[in-house]
Amino acid sequence: MNKSQATRLRRFLNIFLLVIFSAITVHAQENPFDSGKRYTIRSIAVTGTQSFNEQTVIAFTGLRVGEQIQIPGEKLSSVTKKLWDQNLFSDIAFYVTAMDGDEIDLELYIVELPKLHEVTISGKGIRKSKKKEIIEDNDLTPGTKITNNLLTTTSNYIRKKYRKDGFFNTKTTITTEPVIDSLGNEISQDMHIHIDRGNRVKVKDIDFTGNEQFSNAKLRRAMKKTKQKNFVRFWKRSKYTEEGYQEDKESILSKYKSQGYRDARIVNDTLMVIDDKNLAIKIALEEGDKYYFGDIRFIGNSVYTDSELRQVLGVKKGDVYNGVLLQKRIADDTDPEANDITNLYQNNGYLAARINPVEVAVRNDTIDFEIRIMERNLFYFDHVTVVGNDRTNDHVIYRELRTRPGQKYSKRDIVRTIRELGQLSFFDPEKLSPNFKNVDEANGLVDLEYSVVEKGSSQVEVQGGYGGGGFIGTIGLSFKNFSLRNIFNWDSYNPLPMGDGQMLSLRAQASAYYQTYSLSLTEPWLGGKKPVQLSTSISHTEQYYYNYYDRRADKSRSFTISGASIGLAKRITWPDDYFVWSNALSFQHYNLSNYNTGLFTFGDGQSNNLAYTIGISRNNTSANPIYPMSGSDFSITAKLTPPYSLFNNVDYKALQSERASMEEIIRNPNSNSSQIVDAQNRRSEIDQERFNWLEYYKIKFKGDWYTRLVERLVLRTGTEFGFLGAYNNARGVPPFERYFLGGDGLGAYSLDGREIIQLRGYPNQSLSDIDGNTIYNKFTLEVRYPVTLAQMASIYVLGFAEGGASFNNFNDYNPFELKRSAGLGLRIFMPAFGMLGIDFGYGFDSVQGRTEPSGWQTHFIIGQQF
Repeated sequence: MNKSQATRLRRFLNIFLLVIFSAITVHAQENPFDSGKRYTIRSIAVTGTQSFNEQTVIAFTGLRVGEQIQIPGEKLSSVTKKLWDQNLFSDIAFYVTAMDGDEIDLELYIVELPKLHEVTISGKGIRKSKKKEIIEDNDLTPGTKITNNLLTTTSNYIRKKYRKDGFFNTKTTITTEPVIDSLGNEISQDMHIHIDRGNRVKVKDIDFTGNEQFSNAKLRRAMKKTKQKNFVRFWKRSKYTEEGYQEDKESILSKYKSQGYRDARIVNDTLMVIDDKNLAIKIALEEGDKYYFGDIRFIGNSVYTDSELRQVLGVKKGDVYNGVLLQKRIADDTDPEANDITNLYQNNGYLAARINPVEVAVRNDTIDFEIRIMERNLFYFDHVTVVGNDRTNDHVIYRELRTRPGQKYSKRDIVRTIRELGQLSFFDPEKLSPNFKNVDEANGLVDLEYSVVEKGSSQVEVQGGYGGGGFIGTIGLSFKNFSLRNIFNWDSYNPLPMGDGQMLSLRAQASAYYQTYSLSLTEPWLGGKKPVQLSTSISHTEQYYYNYYDRRADKSRSFTISGASIGLAKRITWPDDYFVWSNALSFQHYNLSNYNTGLFTFGDGQSNNLAYTIGISRNNTSANPIYPMSGSDFSITAKLTPPYSLFNNVDYKALQSERASMEEIIRNPNSNSSQIVDAQNRRSEIDQERFNWLEYYKIKFKGDWYTRLVERLVLRTGTEFGFLGAYNNARGVPPFERYFLGGDGLGAYSLDGREIIQLRGYPNQSLSDIDGNTIYNKFTLEVRYPVTLAQMASIYVLGFAEGGASFNNFNDYNPFELKRSAGLGLRIFMPAFGMLGIDFGYGFDSVQGRTEPSGWQTHFIIGQQF
């Protein structure tokens, strides 16, 4: 006999003896007590299975030797209840073991609940993370008392959890096994949980009866979370969950109510199990009659007139009854910035306003309403505070707040503040929350507390890809919450001084034919009082001639670029306060050494690029900049150089004519070598004069619109257009600042002004001439769905379709002549590394020099966001 079997036998004998003892005691005490008589306790003993000190237990009961009690009586009953309430025991009983006149000996018999030693969870497909979650959520930690309630709630929790994921037939088995010490005593118990998920149950059929106004297909489309199996639909699985099904039944009724059928109801619904993997749903409906809005009266309004309220309500007499629309126009819970009557009041200080639509009469098919309004007091902010920021300094947050003490309450200002705090990228946007404290309706005061959760705001950028003739690698450090004023405070370095909201970036990029280095610093609140952003940068690049045929860089042919820029950007209030007006002054110096190309005919020389950039942008996307779900973001910029042609007294038409003559000599097969060399040298001198100081203007538009389709499924619609032009056609467009289209967009930071335009499904820069183009347009449709938006990693999947093209002049420009592509992608954003991702794109059209489609292309994105 092993120790476990011996323990079970000993347990059985103890219980058997206890039963015999109890029977003898009961027999001996058959009606021995006089009703209402009090007895004196002579002694108290504690017996049974328990680890508590006997005196501790007696002290807890409150009983003491010499005390008089009634038997039976309330005293022992209350003590028993007090012990049960501790949830520490599986059995509690009082016995009178001896009685001598008015004196008795008491025995308290208690059996302590077993303690949990270790939990193991088994089952096919049960991941380690799920096991950990089950243990933590049910507090299955060592030392926990094992109660029937614990076993029941744990089992129910597991079944409910897996049913949410579509495992409708989940079964759970929980067993315990005693842990025996060296003396053969049970000291705790191990718990083993076996989970049988079964097959994921899907909905094979959803059928309706009693529906005449809507077809089965339309009613199924109204069900957003319970879908019938369909091989065409891949974005929404047909799994069944009870919670989702209950919501969808409400959605069906909402659809009827939106079309006037106020009395529609579900008579009954049946869930039928077809097999282990499939079930069917039958729903019986009663549609009722169609109704219309009758008279609509406003009661209790003094702040706004009836006509003002009717304009917001947007419902008039004679309209088809729409209960869903009526409720949204009163208070739309799905959109905190909705144009509804509740927000109309709350945006003007009436925090406690209540608006209730009430049916006051039903006449045949017409319903009369009263909109009853309780305006109550105006509210003002009393105290406005922020909690949770342990790295970002208070002033950086408080300057972004649109809610100030003494200011009239406005829900719109709170929503806008949450958005702008999220746009800072210092805090987890999913955990930003405004909390009302001390709502004092009598005095019209409310305290507001913003709760923030810091997240990593510094990034290490490691970016790489193959394109543009070779491997392109980038490494950079970006500190988005830098503190310049603490630069000499060595105690603040961790690893750099942080907390003042400035941005410091250091970047290096290299490929087989160029190297670029840059340093930039941005102060978003110059002077600390107004949102005026100061941006400064310096940069240096060295680029070598690259032969695309033999894929080699010739380092004897190079040009270097050194540059600096300074810019100011300011928020403006017209047309609204989402607009930003920006200005920047930049200068680049180009030094060419034996760098003769199709554009750079002056192989040894210099160029200078002094330009002024002016722009206007508007960004009202939602709080999470990584995954916007609403709003838009667009910008229009113009980059302009001084019109040197107007005042430098150079006859560019004559130079153009002379240059054409030199070209004829160079191309003439009858020209001798001396003539050709002289013509080439003169052509270089002419081009050096044309491009000594670059002259051009550059216009660019870019816009993105985000539309929430269903829940967190988002459509991003994007468009881009760029044009590089010349003031003087005789002088021509310079060889810098050009557009290169195609690929993953890497290399966008090369400093000769070129812009690398991403178009997935094609090799990098394969849709432009070797020296770039002066015009491009691009259109994008992208559907996104998040896997998680957690602070540590935001992950979303996407599908895209896009098209674009580049041209050299408007004579060739055709906005409908596009290189098209489509594909799928994945994005992972981690605060320390920025955006990481991969795209699989298929190019439907050919690239230059080929006739077959581009086909499948793989693009890796590391540290780049788009």
